[in-house]
Amino acid sequence: MVIGSLHAFAKKVGKAVDQGDLDRALRSIYEFVELIITEPLCTSQVFGSRELDALCERIGQLSLSAMPWRTEPVSESEPGTLTYVYVVTKLQKSGGHTRVIEDFIGSRPTADHVILSTELCGRSDAGYVHNDLAERRNVRFEPAPPGSFVQRLAWLQDRIHEISPAHTYLFNSHQDSVAVAAIQPRGGSASFYHHGDHHLCLGVHLAGLKHIDPHPMGYHNCRDSLGIRNTYLPLTVDDQGERPPGQPFRANGFLVTCTAARSNKVEIPYFARYVEVVPALLKATGGKHIHIGRLSPMARLEISRAMKRNSIPAERFEYIPWVRSVWRTLQDRRVDLYVASFPYGGGLTLIEAMGAGVAVALHNHISSRVLSGIELAYPEAFLWRVPEQLLEYCATVSADELGRNSRLGRSLYLAQHRREILAEMLNSPVSSARVPEGLSSRYVPNHGEWACWVESQLSVLRLTKRTAYRLFRRLRSRYA
Repeated sequence: MVIGSLHAFAKKVGKAVDQGDLDRALRSIYEFVELIITEPLCTSQVFGSRELDALCERIGQLSLSAMPWRTEPVSESEPGTLTYVYVVTKLQKSGGHTRVIEDFIGSRPTADHVILSTELCGRSDAGYVHNDLAERRNVRFEPAPPGSFVQRLAWLQDRIHEISPAHTYLFNSHQDSVAVAAIQPRGGSASFYHHGDHHLCLGVHLAGLKHIDPHPMGYHNCRDSLGIRNTYLPLTVDDQGERPPGQPFRANGFLVTCTAARSNKVEIPYFARYVEVVPALLKATGGKHIHIGRLSPMARLEISRAMKRNSIPAERFEYIPWVRSVWRTLQDRRVDLYVASFPYGGGLTLIEAMGAGVAVALHNHISSRVLSGIELAYPEAFLWRVPEQLLEYCATVSADELGRNSRLGRSLYLAQHRREILAEMLNSPVSSARVPEGLSSRYVPNHGEWACWVESQLSVLRLTKRTAYRLFRRLRSRYA
């Protein structure tokens, strides 16, 4: 697909809709968004599109009007039991939105919950579905059967009609035109959960849906910049206990740091590269770094080679592809400092670190407040922009300073991010509505650094890498 202008593209898709070719229209929208979200220059620069959402809504209305329903829906739950539906693109055990859905479910233990997945970006994690979800008697997972875009749309709308839920929550991936088209709200019975908040995401401007933002940066961006009447529901995590009393910082005389993120957050083109910072961090501190989350073989190889060049023993970098609890792992491994992922920050893992009583360090992103995540941390958290700042801090930070930050993070978690807070807000939305605090003055973009980085992306090498990455994503979604 070659992008000319959004206006011309919307006109072309509208023509396909007029001709009744809804499948081509849905696929075209999907491919358009896929191109935008795989272009690093667009990241955190564009968040939604009224034109694309209106097209999805129109397609959904036409599909709905053609459904051959002859009877009223009959509830599939026990009499008197409410049912909630969650529409997703796919489920994976390490996905942030998967954990949010688990929190929603846990906040309403007496209700029935149905997760409907379009499976447009590959199949859901079979292990997670058959092991973790299967243990919950009040939760069902239903993947869309193989088929075209319009067939999946018809299936999804039919299932929502049959289930007749008390409320439907939309947790779609950025490009999922099927999920967004399927939601035709009746009387405010549906919500859009804006978790795809650092890219263009379909559904941001859907009419008639309650728009939920899960962090202060997104809330203020959507309300103040995009003009959306939104609601704030804070990210929450189960309290798994404070840092064990008597567990000292820098216990062995060196610093233990940790980052939890998959490759989609740290293997991103950016002026500060995670695979370069980690070996430099180990050299500066003489300590140990733990990485939680899957990295590509190439990233692990690059870290290993840099460590060998600097005569850093291999055991000082510990790679853990997946853990059930980041919180517990940080405590069990006696981590002193959590280095938040960059260039894309992670909200839930940051909250787990603070709840676990671990000091945190955040990257001050050169162009995006959303990607920085500063407003999610305690105000005194250490911020760094260029790697040298992080290296100096880690090489000199004292045990007393780490302890003070540990207490500040734990206090913030208790005040704002316990699971009970979400349960209260979901079950008593009027009385417990919250508005996040204003944005921190500590975030200041660096336009000069941004301009230099943008210029470095305009090369044949970057074009080749981007093309290869897009091909990889296409093959992964098709054969996963």
